[in-house]
Amino acid sequence: MIRSIAQKEFISTLRDRRFMVLSVLVLGLLLAATLVGRASYRTLQQERTVAQQTVNEQFHHQPNRHPHRVAHYGSFAFRPKSTLSFLDSGLDSFTGASVFLEAHQQNSVNFSPAQQSGSLIRFGELSVAFVLQLLVPLLIIFLCFSAFTEERESGTLKLLLSQGVSLRQVAWGKIAGYSWAVTLVVGPALALAAGLLFGQEEVAGNLDLWARLALFALSYGVYFFLFIVGSVVVSAWQHHARTALVTLLGFWMLGCIILPKATANLGANLFPAITKAQLDAAVHEEAQKGINGHDPQDQRTAVLKANLLKKYGVDSEEKLPVSVGGLVMAESEAYTSQVYQRHFAGLTSTYERQNALSTWMGLLNPYQAIRPLSMGLAGSDFAHYVHFQQAAEAYRYQLAQQLNALQVGMGYGDKERKLDAATWRAIPPFAYQAPPLRWALHPLLVPALALLFWALGLSWLGLKLIEKTSIA
Repeated sequence: MIRSIAQKEFISTLRDRRFMVLSVLVLGLLLAATLVGRASYRTLQQERTVAQQTVNEQFHHQPNRHPHRVAHYGSFAFRPKSTLSFLDSGLDSFTGASVFLEAHQQNSVNFSPAQQSGSLIRFGELSVAFVLQLLVPLLIIFLCFSAFTEERESGTLKLLLSQGVSLRQVAWGKIAGYSWAVTLVVGPALALAAGLLFGQEEVAGNLDLWARLALFALSYGVYFFLFIVGSVVVSAWQHHARTALVTLLGFWMLGCIILPKATANLGANLFPAITKAQLDAAVHEEAQKGINGHDPQDQRTAVLKANLLKKYGVDSEEKLPVSVGGLVMAESEAYTSQVYQRHFAGLTSTYERQNALSTWMGLLNPYQAIRPLSMGLAGSDFAHYVHFQQAAEAYRYQLAQQLNALQVGMGYGDKERKLDAATWRAIPPFAYQAPPLRWALHPLLVPALALLFWALGLSWLGLKLIEKTSIA
C-alpha cells in the first residue's frame, strides 16, 4: 500500500505544473552551478599550478648568492584547490590562495577572491552547495506543504483511511513519493558532477575522492529527507494549506537565514578575535625579547659568541670553524618561529571556538549541521585551510634553517662570500599534499551525528504526531 501511495504521489507531482516549473529552475541552477564551478576550479587550479612552478623555477635559478640573501628572497606557497571544491567552495573565497615564505617572519595567507571582489560576494556565491542548502529545501516546501491539507480539504483522506490504511502508512507513502521527485531534480546534477570529476584519468581511480563524493551525496540525501518529513508533518497538523506554507517558510527563514547569522554574531562576541595589527604588534613586542640576528650590538649575540669561543677553545672569532652570524640567525629563527606559532595557534583557537559554536548549533538547526559537513567533505573548510597554513610554515622554517646551516658551514668571513647557484637547485620545492578523508572525518563527527539525530528523531516523533492528528 505504501508503494501504491508513493507512486500516486510521484505521478501527481510530475503532473503538477508548479513543481515542473520550480524543478526545472532548480535543476537548471544546479547544472549551471556545477558546470561554472568546475570551469572556475580548473582555471584557478591551473593558474596556481603555473604560479607555483614559476616561483620554484625562479628560486632554483638564482645566481651565486649568500644563503641569507636567499632566505630573504624567499618563495611563495600556493594553496591547491580541493578537487571537490567546485561543489562547495566553502571558505576558499575568504581564506586566501598564497603565502610568502621568508626568513624571520610567518606571513598569513593572502590574495583571496573576496579581497579582489565587491561586497556582493559576502551575500553568497551561486555554487552547488548554495542551491542544495537553500533552494532545494524551498522546492521541497512548495512540493509538500499541501500533502495532507489537500487530501483533508477534498475529503479523499477519509476515503483512503476507510480502505484500512493507517495515517502512518499514508505519511510514509507520501514521503517516499516526494523523495523520488526530489531525486529526479537533484540526481542529474550529482551525476554530472561525478561524470566531470571522474572523467579525468588522474582522479578516476582515486578512492578517497569517490568516498568523499558518496558521503557528500548521502549527507544531502539525509538533509532533504528531513525537509520532506518535516513538511509532511506540518501539513498533517495544519488544517489549511496556506497556514502550512506560511509555517514552513517561517521555519526555513529561521533555520537557513536568521539562526546562522545570529550564531556567527554570538560567536564573534563570545570569542572575539584580535585584528592583524594587534597580532603583528604582539608578535613584534615578544620577538624583541629574543636574540636579534641583524643587530651586531645585541648583548645576547655577544654571549653566544663568548660561549662559542669557549666551546672551541679559541680566543677570536677568526679562528672559529663556524660562522657566528649563521648560528645567530638559526637561534633567532627558532625563537621567532616559536613566537609566531604561539600567537597563530591562539588566533586559530579563537576561530575554532567560533566555528564550534555554530557546529554544535547543528543539534538545533539541520542547516548548521549540513554546512560544515558539506565544506569538510569538499575540502574547503577551516580545518583544511589550517592544514595548508601549517604545511607552508613547516616548509618555511625548514628552508630558513637549511639556509642558516649553509651559512654556519661557511665559517668566518662568510659575509664576503657566495655559494654556487647549484646549491639552490638542490633544495626541494614546496609541495603540498592535501589530507585524506580519514583525517577530515574527525571534526565532522558532531554535524554528522546531529544530522542523523534529526533524521531519526523527526521520523519517530513526526509520525507519532501524524497518528494523533485529526482527519476531519
